[in-house]
Amino acid sequence: MDRFEALIDAILAIIITIIVLEIPYPSSGSWQAIYALRYEFLIYAVSFMVCFNFWNYNNNIFHLVNKIDYKIIWITGITLFVFSTLPYLTTFVGENFFEFIPQLLYGLCFITAAILTLINGYLLKKADPGNIALHIALSKHNTSSTVILVIIGIIVGYLVYPPAIIICCLFSMC
Repeated sequence: MDRFEALIDAILAIIITIIVLEIPYPSSGSWQAIYALRYEFLIYAVSFMVCFNFWNYNNNIFHLVNKIDYKIIWITGITLFVFSTLPYLTTFVGENFFEFIPQLLYGLCFITAAILTLINGYLLKKADPGNIALHIALSKHNTSSTVILVIIGIIVGYLVYPPAIIICCLFSMC
């Protein structure tokens, strides 16, 4: 179990490192040059929080887990694959902050990861049915509201203001 958790930690650390390396340097040492990169920094902060939130969730849940099976390993691997697109999507959104398609793809990544996390919770309960602490912890995690909020963000983003998607992604983690 410890090796599995360490693998998750390592992959998320690599993803965060790639995201921060993708932030462009200011064109000069002026405040204006830094201000020109405000959207890149903003989406980096959101992506960092997304990765941290996923790490925190996994750290808290897997601390309680006694048994896992190949299904849990695979669904976690697929979820990490989805998260591995965050560096690309972070750059894409940062460079096209007010465009719908980059924001949509970011939101879909978020929704996909939330659904995979929901499936993972179901598989964890099934693999360890007698683990009451795990069942209680998983019942407190409301992934459905995350999906609904981001879908609302996608609708608002399509109709009015594309950054609503990122805003909903951020608020859904609260």
